[in-house]
Amino acid sequence: MDNHHNIGLGCRNFNFAVYIANRPPLYEYQSLDQLTALTSGEITAIGQQCGNGWRKVFNVYAKLLYALKPQQFLYRDSAATWQKFRDQHLLQPNSNTALLFSPPQLTDSTTIHLIIGRTYAKSLVNSGQLTVPLTWLDNEFAINHQHRLIVCPYFDYRQLSNLKIERLALMISQL
Repeated sequence: MDNHHNIGLGCRNFNFAVYIANRPPLYEYQSLDQLTALTSGEITAIGQQCGNGWRKVFNVYAKLLYALKPQQFLYRDSAATWQKFRDQHLLQPNSNTALLFSPPQLTDSTTIHLIIGRTYAKSLVNSGQLTVPLTWLDNEFAINHQHRLIVCPYFDYRQLSNLKIERLALMISQL
């Protein structure tokens, strides 16, 4: 993965990328201009300082990874539960995960790309930052199989319920 244009949080060698429109409202993240791995305890600190919304983003990210089949998420063995994975590995070095504030770079055919939020996906299309065709399956989900790209609801329990997490995991398994 070419990390030159990627800005966000996570592992430099990610193969699972989530694209989000906003950043944690803390100076060190607002001014970030590269991909930076988190350290142990940083997710908890972001949740405490930035509120429940950010805690939900990290929770849903970890829950989604644990909803995938073991062969799709090889790092399941590194933590017994999604909560332990979130706290000990998510977006840290060697996690193969990233939360990106920059537009998708769809050059690597092995990476799974998730754009969270239909509004964000449409703004990327309208601004010319996302130019691949999307097949809208309904009002919430869109897919591009060639680029292993899915648009899904924002990572929040009200928008991406456990049932929708299972649906998203199934869609990922079919990429």
